[in-house]
Amino acid sequence: MTSGGLDLSTTTVLLLVVAGFTAGWIDAVVGGGGLVQLPALLLVPGISPVQALATNKLAGIMGTSVAAVTFYRRVGPDLRTAAPMAVCAFGGAVGGAALASRIPAELFTPIILVVLVGVAVWTVARPALGTTSQLRWEGNRHRVTAAAVGLAIGAYDGLLGPGTGTFLVISLVGLLGYAFLPASAIAKIVNFATNAGALVFFVPHGAVLWSLGLVVGAANLCGGYLGARMAVARGSGFVRGVFIVVVSVLIVRLAWQVLAG
Repeated sequence: MTSGGLDLSTTTVLLLVVAGFTAGWIDAVVGGGGLVQLPALLLVPGISPVQALATNKLAGIMGTSVAAVTFYRRVGPDLRTAAPMAVCAFGGAVGGAALASRIPAELFTPIILVVLVGVAVWTVARPALGTTSQLRWEGNRHRVTAAAVGLAIGAYDGLLGPGTGTFLVISLVGLLGYAFLPASAIAKIVNFATNAGALVFFVPHGAVLWSLGLVVGAANLCGGYLGARMAVARGSGFVRGVFIVVVSVLIVRLAWQVLAG
């Protein structure tokens, strides 16, 4: 297979398809599929970091689209939260993508690591967290808070990406007061917007490897559909368990990144 001037072996493509499917499943349940998909793309011989990031967004938006539709039909996410959050996340992602080649990731990694450790301890220490929806605010305060969260996490997704869905879910649960299942449903809509925002910047700059992205994206889409169906069927307890596992893996990965320099 040839994509963007890169010659890819059958083995490489098959491994990327597996990574795409796994990432789609993780993203649909709780977010964080970039932990699998982006590192796999970065291992492709000859690919640049910006090409990997852009192609990851193309594959990711395919999975988040089907997951968002599945959640919308079966859960009915609160659009009063999802709409302002998604609009601001889209704008933030465009700005973050524009900065992707200008700000070194090592400035953010230690901060993100500390935040995630705090999130993991907090979630484990509070087993009742996210079991039911108890919104903290109503009206404009709720919408403004959702919009601010969307803008900040959208900028992060455009700039770096891994863990975006995880940050969206914990913000919706811990800050706004949603249960894990509706939080994951809203997160899919917002994550679709962040991927779209990043692509608005990457596509005109020719950074997307289309053939590769569509193949991995098809696998991501299948994983996203299966993950969304499983999350809806098993409820907030299942989503919470997967969330803890994904956060733990993200902590280990970032800690290794910091220690390795």
